[in-house]
Amino acid sequence: MSNLNNITSKIIKDAEEKRDEILNAAQVESDSIIAKETKKAKNLEVELIEKAKIEAKARENRVISNARLKVRNNELKAKQDMISKVFEKAVERLNSLSTLEYKEYILRALDSLDLEGTEILIINKKDEDVINNKFLLDLNNKLISLGKKGKISILTNGNFDRGFILDRNGIQINNTFESLVKSLRSELELEVTKVLFN
Repeated sequence: MSNLNNITSKIIKDAEEKRDEILNAAQVESDSIIAKETKKAKNLEVELIEKAKIEAKARENRVISNARLKVRNNELKAKQDMISKVFEKAVERLNSLSTLEYKEYILRALDSLDLEGTEILIINKKDEDVINNKFLLDLNNKLISLGKKGKISILTNGNFDRGFILDRNGIQINNTFESLVKSLRSELELEVTKVLFN
């Protein structure tokens, strides 16, 4: 019986050693798996944090870029508004010329147009006291003295503030102050910008 006990003890002892060996191996493998997965998780965490930082920086850059663009657009609009006001003021100043200055302007403008003497001068109704029959008579006499026909006539149906439209055989030359300033704007805008903003 003692042999049986010895054999049983030996089997139990071997089984316990095998069990301990299997458990130790399982523990080592478990620790290795946990360490590997922990390392993977930490790497993933670092990767996700880096990705989030990059995305946050990109989003921040977009927000800043959009804000700068908005500010620049607002500045451009404010500058354009200011430039427009300068040209509007120019029209206002021209529209407020004294009677003498206005007559002189009309005469100079007409001289520069190489009149034939048969044109129609279109003015607005309120200017007929300035560009009146005497003005027309003097203008036609001057043209006759230059060897041209002195048959310029006046219409007072212009729908503009000041200046005139010259009708030459159905072709109209617009010399209203609004039109003159508008046509000069593209040439002068750069200079006005330099004066206002530099």
